[in-house]
Amino acid sequence: MDPEMLRETEALAEELLRLRSQMRNLEAERSLYEDLHPDHCAGARNLLHYMALRRNDIRHLQGRLASMGLSSLGRTESHVMGNLNAVLRILLLLRGAPPIDCEESETRANEGSDALKRNTSALLGERPDSRRVRIMVTMPSEAAHYYELIRDLLDGGMNCMRINCAHDGPEQWLAMINHLRRAESETGKFCKVAMDLAGPKLRTGPMEPGPAVLKCHPKRDELGRVQSGSRIWLTSFANPEPPAERASVVLRVADRWLARLQCGDEIHFLDARRARRSLVVTATKGRSRCAEARQTVYFTPGLVLTAVSASGVTYKTRIHPKAIARRAQAIPLVVGSKIVLTRSLKPGRLAVTDDNGETLTLPRIGVTLPEFFECVRTGEPVWFDDGKIGGIVTVANDKEVAVEITYAQGGRAKLAAEKGINLPESELRLASLTAEDHKALEFIVRHADLVGYSFVRTPADVTALQRRLKELGGEHVGVILKIETQQAFENLPQLLLAAMSFKAFGVMIARGDLAVECGFERLAELQEEILWISEAAHVPVIWATQVLESLIKSGAPSRSEITDAAMGERAECVMLNKGPYLVSGVKALDDILCRMESHQEKKRPMLRRLQVAASFRQ
Repeated sequence: MDPEMLRETEALAEELLRLRSQMRNLEAERSLYEDLHPDHCAGARNLLHYMALRRNDIRHLQGRLASMGLSSLGRTESHVMGNLNAVLRILLLLRGAPPIDCEESETRANEGSDALKRNTSALLGERPDSRRVRIMVTMPSEAAHYYELIRDLLDGGMNCMRINCAHDGPEQWLAMINHLRRAESETGKFCKVAMDLAGPKLRTGPMEPGPAVLKCHPKRDELGRVQSGSRIWLTSFANPEPPAERASVVLRVADRWLARLQCGDEIHFLDARRARRSLVVTATKGRSRCAEARQTVYFTPGLVLTAVSASGVTYKTRIHPKAIARRAQAIPLVVGSKIVLTRSLKPGRLAVTDDNGETLTLPRIGVTLPEFFECVRTGEPVWFDDGKIGGIVTVANDKEVAVEITYAQGGRAKLAAEKGINLPESELRLASLTAEDHKALEFIVRHADLVGYSFVRTPADVTALQRRLKELGGEHVGVILKIETQQAFENLPQLLLAAMSFKAFGVMIARGDLAVECGFERLAELQEEILWISEAAHVPVIWATQVLESLIKSGAPSRSEITDAAMGERAECVMLNKGPYLVSGVKALDDILCRMESHQEKKRPMLRRLQVAASFRQ
């Protein structure tokens, strides 16, 4: 061998031996992985090997190994020691040194991959026939009432039903699950049930309601000409019927007056602005009526409606005071404005200004968790409503926190009740399981396969869930750690080791909250690291938040979200959220994942035959 190459071979071998020694030393710290389920012992060792490797910057080493035609250790996540030892054996052979023996803790490539597949099946069920990646679908409230929706989702490719315990209740949850079991029986397909705990999520409190008013306006063309009127659904105040078709406004009126309305009758009134307006009755539907308005109308309680029949007979009624609910208000915010967050959960209120527009009192709104006021400090950032509004704390005490707005999406945004609050730099000390979570767990243990653990932050949180599941006899329930805070991301290796006491568990990359917590510009980097670390632990990953969102909400996907969905092939499961076009979204995702699987497996490109290459001619 060339002397220079021999020296390089020896130097590389020494560096690999040093890395191997670090891996062995970390593996020897037995306290890091006590009380493991037998299925996760190899994953725990491999995770520690990976942590030891990634403590080093080995980019210079990778280039030197690749220049010799050796593995650069770049796709070593699932079998760290095995890959390193394989390269080391070649280097030792080249320099004529004695080979090294296989180690007990050495995981080979196929063993790591097989362990991940087994753990994925244990958590999410057996692999579908058509693809490797499972599809999880979030249930809308309508799923409790419409069996056909769940059957169509199952037919379209859903492998796991997700129910968010922050919405609906046990009656609706059970109805969804019963629909699923019926659909399984009819289709012969199997689907897991996952239920997310609401967790101790910080939210804005209630707001004072605004005026009781309903507004409708016709659809106009670019010249302002009316193309179609707005639809009004007139129904009984005492026994209302749901609209037979989509309506702009639902008005509940007196039964006797309603029963006299016939097609073609006109209804005249002065609206809330004292503007003369009229409706035309277009159809009768059961006890209810459809009407059309060709002008913009503001309806308020107490308005007198005068119906005029074709024969000229008139009859009147008044909109009942309770027929129109007061509208929810939201606080308008721009960069530079201020808002006060209060410990009191009295309804929040808008800013009060004088005749010149000068602010007399700042807008105020409560915060749902009192721990907020014990943890937040001046100078720390606060984000609201999934990052739509951001600010800096200027005053903080145990009763109130003042925030100056530094970001408002679109230049002007509105903060409403029950919107999420993120504190990326504050150290929140919150109980991992709320009283509502404990109640939900009782239902989950009886009816679900998986529990999504929201806002998990520390290994102690994992222990608390494990203890509660044991108390309820729920050891059979799989666990999904939702990584949605900066603290959870920073503690990810420790969280994985703590969760290895469960037989079946996985990780969800909750990209919405994670982006707000850690910064949108870092999201791509963070999700890569979560994928790497989880693969090193042989733990399945769920790729979540805003996947195919435009398609699901509007029926038309964007080019960027198709690419994002395709990237989900690197996880073991992709989650879709709810929307009007959910069934179309499931079918599209199924097609995308099936196509991508022949090209990509995790980080490794799969070199299938390419038609573009087969048809190429010089």
